[in-house]
Amino acid sequence: MCSASGRPDVTRSSLPTTHLVDGSLYVFRAWHSMPDEFHDVDGHPVNAVHGFTRFLCELLEREKPSHLAVAFDASLTTSFRNAIYPQYKANRELPPPDLERQFVQCRAVTEALGIRVLIDHSFEADDLIGSTLWSLRALGFRSVIISADKDFGQLLGEHDEQWDFARNQRWGPAGVFERLGVHPEQVADYLALCGDAVDNIPGVPGIGAKTAAALLGHFGNLDALLERVEEVPFLRLRGAASCAAKLRAHGESARLYRRLTRIALDAPIDGTADALLRRPSPDTLEPLCERLRFGPLTRNRLRALNETQSPR
Repeated sequence: MCSASGRPDVTRSSLPTTHLVDGSLYVFRAWHSMPDEFHDVDGHPVNAVHGFTRFLCELLEREKPSHLAVAFDASLTTSFRNAIYPQYKANRELPPPDLERQFVQCRAVTEALGIRVLIDHSFEADDLIGSTLWSLRALGFRSVIISADKDFGQLLGEHDEQWDFARNQRWGPAGVFERLGVHPEQVADYLALCGDAVDNIPGVPGIGAKTAAALLGHFGNLDALLERVEEVPFLRLRGAASCAAKLRAHGESARLYRRLTRIALDAPIDGTADALLRRPSPDTLEPLCERLRFGPLTRNRLRALNETQSPR
C-alpha cells in the first residue's frame, strides 16, 4: 500500500539509489495533455517537448537524484519481439511526423541536462531499464522506476520501487501483488496468460486477469501450470474444465507470449554506476532553449539545474 505522501509503507532503504525513467511514456503524456500552442523557431509544434521538459525539471528538483537515466523506444517495429511475433504492437499507429520530431528534441533536452539517454533499435525502453537495474543491483544499488506501466512490476526486488509520477503513487514488490494479484516473479507469466491489449498480446482465450492470478497462485509459474494441466479441472475455479482445455490447446502460444512479456536483462547498456551520473552541458542548453523557444521560467529552471552536478 502507499502512504498519503505517495511513498510505500515500508522502511526507506539506505542503499544508493538510481532513478530510471520510462521516457517515451512521459513524452506521449505531454503530447496528449499540453495545448498545441508551442512552436520552435521553424514553426514546428513543440508542445510535447515543453511538457516533457517540465516533467524532467520537477523530477530533478524534487528528488535531486545522484544517478539517473531516461529510456526511450527507438521504434514500434524493430525490437526483437517483432521478429518473434510480427503482430506485436501492430495495433498501434506510428507516431505522426510532428511527434517523431519532438521525440528527438526531448532526447536532446535530456542530454543537455546531463542525463544518460538509453535507446536501442533492438531492445525497448523496458529492456534498457531492466538491464540497467539488474546491473546496478549487483553493485549494491536500489532502483526507482518512474512509470505507470504494469510490466515493470516484474523487475522489483526487495528494495526497489515503482513510481507513478503523475499520481504520485509509489509501491514496492508487495504493491505489485495488491495491483495484479501476483508476485513480481510471476508478472511475465501472468501477462502471457491473460494477455496485454496495449501490446497486442492476445493471451490464452478465455483466461482473464483473475483466472490467471488464481492459476499462478496455485501452480507458481506458467511451466508448472502447463506440466500439471490435468489438475486444473479439479480446482475450485469457475469453468475449470474449460480452462484446462484452453490451456492444452494454447499452452505453446502462452510460452511464446511469455517471451514477449518478459523484460530482457541483457540489453547492451553501460552497467557502471558512473554512467548514470549527471553531466550537465550548459553550452548545449542555451542554444537549445533558443531553438525550442522556452520561456523565461523554464530557462531559469534548466539553468539552475545545470549548475547542480551530481557528486562524483
